[in-house]
Amino acid sequence: MKRYLATPAALALVSGSAMASGLDRTGQPIGIIFEEGTYAEFSFATTSVDLSGNDRTVLNPLGSATGDVGDRFSMFGAGYKRDLSEQLSFALIFDQPWGVDVDYPAGGSVLLGGTTAQADSNAVTALLRYKFNERFSVHGGLRYQEIDGQINLAGAAYAAIPGGTYNVRVNKDGAFGWVAGAAYEIPEIALRAALTYSSEIEHDLNLNESFAGFPAANATTSTKTKTPQSVNLDFQTGVAKDTLLFGSIRWAEHSVTDLAPTVLGRDLIDLDDSFTYTLGVGRRFNEQWSGSLALIYADVDGDDLVSPLAPTHGYEAIRLGVQYKQDRMTISAGIRYTQLGDAVASPGGNPVTNFQDNDAVSFGLKVGYNF
Repeated sequence: MKRYLATPAALALVSGSAMASGLDRTGQPIGIIFEEGTYAEFSFATTSVDLSGNDRTVLNPLGSATGDVGDRFSMFGAGYKRDLSEQLSFALIFDQPWGVDVDYPAGGSVLLGGTTAQADSNAVTALLRYKFNERFSVHGGLRYQEIDGQINLAGAAYAAIPGGTYNVRVNKDGAFGWVAGAAYEIPEIALRAALTYSSEIEHDLNLNESFAGFPAANATTSTKTKTPQSVNLDFQTGVAKDTLLFGSIRWAEHSVTDLAPTVLGRDLIDLDDSFTYTLGVGRRFNEQWSGSLALIYADVDGDDLVSPLAPTHGYEAIRLGVQYKQDRMTISAGIRYTQLGDAVASPGGNPVTNFQDNDAVSFGLKVGYNF
């Protein structure tokens, strides 16, 4: 069978996962290391999130609607791979692995109106792959990551905070982690199984804490946080001529991610570990065109009580991709629909707002070139 990789849909189109599985957005892919020859790619994806809820309280049994709290977000990615010898190859990958964009409109939810959260990350991963033979290889390297963000707490649910409103600015910090894995391949049937471990990364954060109406409590402080360790198992195999079955399992330890500002004295992030499963099929129609269809399911530990800053619990998604190849250039595009899991926003473990029947739509584009 001709060695053929069906389109995995540009940038994996990870809509919704930023809220449904911790802060996870890209899944930290390393697949570029398996490209043939010298190769470069650039990708872009954007996600529109429809995320709304309703307060639940004894004093207000009818509740108050939150309005749409899920902000649209976009992601960029890039990668470069080349062979250093017949056995050794190198890849450099840029992605934006973690993030959150939540904004409770003022005048919406009585309990959470005015609460916002924004977090961004950028990561560069340098990988080496060594092939022992045509079937077995190992890969590993270093990852440098930067994170920053800002959180604002407001609404009746945070009335106990001095001044009633709190803001913390998380200043940008960079830190290193590492990646290691192994792969087994049978090129004749396009089979590959790759297992990759990504370490947790610890950040020393400088914070600016401020309390509206209580400036005496304002302070510049510091704390530590970690982004999750994770394990990715990626699999593909040819099942018929020009037809590929593919899938993956990803585990991420989101529960290690905390943010406990010194003056506020409470953890602002309450996340559960997750498994994300993907199963799909790819088909080449002719020399230029191919397509893929995949189903995705995220299973999150724990109950449906979640942080108001990430008000979903698991998700189900369907992803459709198409790829066009002409000479050395490959253009991939994809669309993904995600049904977000129902959850109850519970600051400090106190259930206040129900989130049900929410979804997200993502679009992605990737351009690759073989030199």
